[in-house]
Amino acid sequence: MAVAVAINTNEGSHYNGKITWLVTLSCIIAASGGLLFGYDTGVTGGVTSMEPFLKKFFPMVYKEMKEDTKLSNYCKFDSQLLTSFTSSLYIACLIASFLAARVTREYGRKPSIVIGGVAFLSGAVLGGVAENIYMLIIGRLLLGVGIGFTNQSVPLYLSEMAPPKYRGAFNYGFQLCIGIGSVLASLINYGTEKIQGDWGWRISLATAALPALILVAGAVFLPETPNSLIQQGHDYEEAKRSLQRIRGIDDVEEEFNDLMRASNASKKIKHPFKRILQRKYRPQLVMSVAIPFFQQVTGINVITFYAPILFLTIGSGVSSSLLAALVLGIVSTSMTVISSFIVDKLGRRAIFHAGGITMFITQMLIGGIMAAKLGEHGQMSQGYSLLVVALICLYSCGFAFSWVHWDDIPSYALPFEVCIFLLFRGVGGADDGLRLLIIARDQEYTDREDGYSVEEA
Repeated sequence: MAVAVAINTNEGSHYNGKITWLVTLSCIIAASGGLLFGYDTGVTGGVTSMEPFLKKFFPMVYKEMKEDTKLSNYCKFDSQLLTSFTSSLYIACLIASFLAARVTREYGRKPSIVIGGVAFLSGAVLGGVAENIYMLIIGRLLLGVGIGFTNQSVPLYLSEMAPPKYRGAFNYGFQLCIGIGSVLASLINYGTEKIQGDWGWRISLATAALPALILVAGAVFLPETPNSLIQQGHDYEEAKRSLQRIRGIDDVEEEFNDLMRASNASKKIKHPFKRILQRKYRPQLVMSVAIPFFQQVTGINVITFYAPILFLTIGSGVSSSLLAALVLGIVSTSMTVISSFIVDKLGRRAIFHAGGITMFITQMLIGGIMAAKLGEHGQMSQGYSLLVVALICLYSCGFAFSWVHWDDIPSYALPFEVCIFLLFRGVGGADDGLRLLIIARDQEYTDREDGYSVEEA
């Protein structure tokens, strides 16, 4: 998930300015960085369920699936090598998040976006032409570097470019692109699975190069944000002219002065790590870690990454599993769009409770049905398989209706000192990367056991 970024919009809502074509086009290009993360999460599970892919890179897994009739339903994909293929991306993402924070802070948002796009583009191409497991994993590592950089810089770029009162909507575009990327990946997987020979999975992996190419080509023409120009010590008049172009007016004195004050305040903060460990900041620090942590461990990433494999486990064919994953992605993304129109009317707490209850009930039902009707070596009837698919879709709707809107809560509620540390030291991105790594590495064992501050952003 992306690092949440926020500005104190209560104080900035009275700034002069409008949504210009420059802002709109720049943010569309930057938000396409969300397609990278979304596409990768959607494509991985589908590719690892394709038989030609397993035959070429994981022949032991394929052989056990086809020949070992005593193999447990929950251990069909029990392979450290296969797990390394999935988790290697998140190892790279974890490490790249810290480097990306430094690059974003010292050299600007635009260079960080370009680096992320180039790395992702290189990884996609290498994955598409891979002839051995080494090429495949190196490609995954490059994809992880790309995601680590774009997830760090794109939300920050969007937040700084957008007019204050529209920042929430512009940042939402990044989350929407993640959902769209996942749906596109499922759609492409469903189509390429039908291609005979060795080309289907190659097209699925290599197609990730298209959104990366759009991001890299577009990023070359992106303007740097006024916040970044000020932070890097550029000529302040240059930063002011940039702000005037972005806002479409000449009278930007008030917003520019606030940017200058926020930048000067951030430079005065010494030893931010020691500061956030102080007792008075402990509730906010716990919240900033606990909310995104529990958002991930709700189980949504297991569904997102491994939906096709899960559907294979309950008895669906490869093509049917990929189709079910496509339907799941469409339903989840649609609910995210719908909920965005009502979140401010009902309040996050109300929809959080409703979505949380929905997720809890559906998870209990899914686990109970699979334990009773599938077991270790049994088979699930078509009726129960469809019921499980429907419950998984309902579970994803519950998440899209509730937890997905809690990404930005920590940055809105945190004091300036804590917010600056989390944003520019890469804690948020690294935290996400670490949790995703754990999920990717340990999913096979789970199956086996289951049987501007907030003034400046």
